[in-house]
Amino acid sequence: MKIAIDASRAFLDNRTGIEEYAFELVNNLREELSRKEVVLYLRPGGKKKLESSMKLPDKWEAREIDFKYFWTQAGMAWEFLTNPPDVLFIPAHTVPWIHPKNTVVTVHGLEYEHCPESYSLYSRLFHRFFIKKSCLWAKKIIAVSANTKKDLAEQYGVLPKKIKVVYNGFNSPAGEASEGKKKRGGSLENPAEKKPYFLYIGRLEKRKNIEGIIKAFEIAKEELNYKGKLILGGKPGHGYEEIKKAIAGSRFKQDILEPGYIDQDRKWQLLKNADTFLFPSFCEGFGIPILEAQSFSTPVITSNLGPMDEVAADKNILVDPRDPKEMAGLAVKLVRDEKFRKRTVDAGLENVKKYSWRKCAEETAELVRKSGC
Repeated sequence: MKIAIDASRAFLDNRTGIEEYAFELVNNLREELSRKEVVLYLRPGGKKKLESSMKLPDKWEAREIDFKYFWTQAGMAWEFLTNPPDVLFIPAHTVPWIHPKNTVVTVHGLEYEHCPESYSLYSRLFHRFFIKKSCLWAKKIIAVSANTKKDLAEQYGVLPKKIKVVYNGFNSPAGEASEGKKKRGGSLENPAEKKPYFLYIGRLEKRKNIEGIIKAFEIAKEELNYKGKLILGGKPGHGYEEIKKAIAGSRFKQDILEPGYIDQDRKWQLLKNADTFLFPSFCEGFGIPILEAQSFSTPVITSNLGPMDEVAADKNILVDPRDPKEMAGLAVKLVRDEKFRKRTVDAGLENVKKYSWRKCAEETAELVRKSGC
């Protein structure tokens, strides 16, 4: 059996979200599919980055497709017309129009349907067209949450029996964080980022509810006498201009820090020192940052919307994302109520045990193998 994997997103610089998913799956599938003939398809320059990241099993090979534009729909399609595999796995939404009948595709969420204002018209139409087509063309679909499976069935009419829920894994240094071994404390690179502080890490955009976080922080400072800062880590995204205005107009703007893109080491340091990690998004595909924070014994506040409620698995940390007062009250309670904080931390540490990239790779490999039969 010859298996093809679209690894075009797996070896990009500064990976986020889907790119991290693709990288971790390729990394862990090396063991699960080590005895299979596997071809990883990469964009130009991808081989060099792959070779610096990992060693492939003997039966695996990496192959670059030399297309600058329309890489999936032209480059991969031509490759499969001339050199078709038995099974194709696409880790990110888009199946090429020429593809083997045994194709498995992962759909990470329909955020563009739930929060259309955060996407351009072109982006919404592009995603809607290709994800619908991908679901039609694929033999099996992986949904990263039960919420995504429900959306695909209700909004796009995909048969539930065609969809398998395979949860994402998440990264923690040396596997220690998932067992609660990382201790809080330590120093940060920037003296301004010393404890105490509330923390958000992710793209700074409208659908992530950054303005709601800022309002909650202001309430915590003004009405609940919180003494710490707010750190908003990440690159600007859709609606950032409004977010910037909200920061500039805040009475507490001197206590709101924007360190920009956060690399992995700094992210772990910020997470383990945070009073609370705030993740009250309006829509997400999954919510890996929830698990990352929980793994560091840092309490999380997230939305009572799917899939965040599904991933967090603790009704006590869910808030209405449109109610900054509720968010502020819970954040301050997690700082001041030690018993409540400990219960929340313990529940989080137990929750993260359910998620790993190894488990994600095992379930994905099983589905890929069965699809080729």
